[in-house]
Amino acid sequence: MKKASIPAVISTALICYIFWLLISGGLVALIKGAPDVRNLIVGLIVSIFVGLFSARFFIHKDAFYLWNPARFVQLLYYCICIFPVELFKANLDVALRALNPALPINPGIVKVPVDLKSEYGEAMLANSITLTPGTITMDIVEEEVPVEEAPVELLEGETEEDAAEAVPVRTKKQTFYYIHWIDVAAEDPKAAGDMIKGTLEKGVRRIFD
Repeated sequence: MKKASIPAVISTALICYIFWLLISGGLVALIKGAPDVRNLIVGLIVSIFVGLFSARFFIHKDAFYLWNPARFVQLLYYCICIFPVELFKANLDVALRALNPALPINPGIVKVPVDLKSEYGEAMLANSITLTPGTITMDIVEEEVPVEEAPVELLEGETEEDAAEAVPVRTKKQTFYYIHWIDVAAEDPKAAGDMIKGTLEKGVRRIFD
């Protein structure tokens, strides 16, 4: 397996350290002006070790991709504004169903198209969908689907069947999520995708694509 580069280790360690500060309360202590030095040092050491052992799994190209100011702002906006709103809506929907004596649910698995170029984006969207109550991303697949083309002009004496045989079918790769949905309100893949993904996919696309 390819070894992680130094920039990849640094980037991974920085991300881990930020999460350490958020989870341990170190960031709040810094803002208040009373930092716990031992906590900061331990977090730094742990983050470096995590970076050394895991950077090669998480970073394959540009190590500082997310540290681009524009992308980082979009990431913060997604984490602070977009995802919490969708999470609240999903929690409210599931809570209302649970409190309803009739328990209106119609569980099933739907196939939803996703238009993201980055594998990181696909992973982030899949996990976001799973974290919102009522939906679980079960699998991610890539399939060949036909490309819509302009109607072919028929030559004199030519039938539509002849024209269809003469023109090869063009295809493209399309990513699909298989999602378990607590209430299958739509079976059409696009309609179901719009209802499940909400604003999540657009938010993720601004970060990674």
